[in-house]
Amino acid sequence: MLLRRRRENYRKSIQLNVLILSPGYPADMPEFTRGLAECGATAYGVGDQPVSALPDLVRRSLSEYVQVRSLWDSGQVISELHDRFKGREIDRIECLWEPGIMLAAELRSHFGVDGLTIEQAHRFRDKEAMKLALDEAGIRTPRHVAVDSIAAAWEAAERIGFPVILKPIAGAGSADTYRIDSADDLRAVLPRLRHVPSVSVEEFVDGEEYTFDTITIDGEIAYYNVAWYRPRPLIARSNEWISPQVIALRDVSDPELADGIRMGFDVIKALEFGSGFTHMEWYRKADGEVVFGEIGARPPGAHQVDQMKFACDFDVFRSWGSAMTRGSLDADIQRKYNVATIYKRAQGQGRISRIEGTETLQQRFGEHVVWNTLLPVGTPRRNWLNTLVSDGFIMLRHPDLDETLAMADAVGSELHLYAG
Repeated sequence: MLLRRRRENYRKSIQLNVLILSPGYPADMPEFTRGLAECGATAYGVGDQPVSALPDLVRRSLSEYVQVRSLWDSGQVISELHDRFKGREIDRIECLWEPGIMLAAELRSHFGVDGLTIEQAHRFRDKEAMKLALDEAGIRTPRHVAVDSIAAAWEAAERIGFPVILKPIAGAGSADTYRIDSADDLRAVLPRLRHVPSVSVEEFVDGEEYTFDTITIDGEIAYYNVAWYRPRPLIARSNEWISPQVIALRDVSDPELADGIRMGFDVIKALEFGSGFTHMEWYRKADGEVVFGEIGARPPGAHQVDQMKFACDFDVFRSWGSAMTRGSLDADIQRKYNVATIYKRAQGQGRISRIEGTETLQQRFGEHVVWNTLLPVGTPRRNWLNTLVSDGFIMLRHPDLDETLAMADAVGSELHLYAG
């Protein structure tokens, strides 16, 4: 406790120099960069984009930007930054993008900066190491085996028993993730994973899927969010006609969430996470048992951080910046709304040709809609397999959960985009 107070006093007494990796990408990163700058940090950005390609918000928020040839050559990045910042103190190194988590840890090791170590970062990036650590802590995880060959995949599937889930050891989200119900399914899917070096073969857990997202300060959770996937991502990713929903829940005191939230706290402790954002996924089975899914040392994607903002009417990005630089959220957080995001996928191929249902839905729910990012007519549709955001989304909110779900279902079934 005394050490924590000293850290907080240190943060409040000086202007911290913070190195942030990839400040311009993905979509949320400019806002996180702004959050650091508005909390008084001297923010230095590092990325492989040219400065001219950075969003204006990033350029305004950074004190300096270092363009490296490639973020994926860690030795070269470390060398370039060593030369660039020689004689200057770096107080924190932040990365909120999954592929850069290990690089950030290596940079902390090189510059002697507190934060997620290489060993800790490995447990967040490697799903097998992650689950082994949680198994040791007594946390319920799916039965799992890491494999790096076709023969080992067959052996693991037979040992665990169908259905199983196949997912990359170091993946993010639900990319390259498959449910396997039979030997025929496994035979069909394995060739699609040839580009993946190692795969986790896991017990399929049948249940509702939720998130547990945190801003954590020195190992203590200062804020958390619980969101509900409708349907679970594996189903949504397998059926193009579905309009996936993510619901940020207002009532986190619901008894059905209690065991999952408790598990989330235990996971943060078991993985020794210090300060930063985390995004965990977990399952609640029909019999009430909760099972861990996975966790990343970064915020959720697909604008789920914005859901938190609209749920509580607070600037999540600035609060994260305050947590990292001052040791406190610097915000009075009140859970006011459930927030639903409904992601839409156009029917057909090519450019968006028409959108049906928006006027009627706007008349019915307009006061509750907080964001509409649907692609305009004439825009090429996106590949729905590559992004949950797909062809845009509607985000709406309401204090009552049943009303929120009814509106979300109406948007899902009555709003249609067509391409051709």
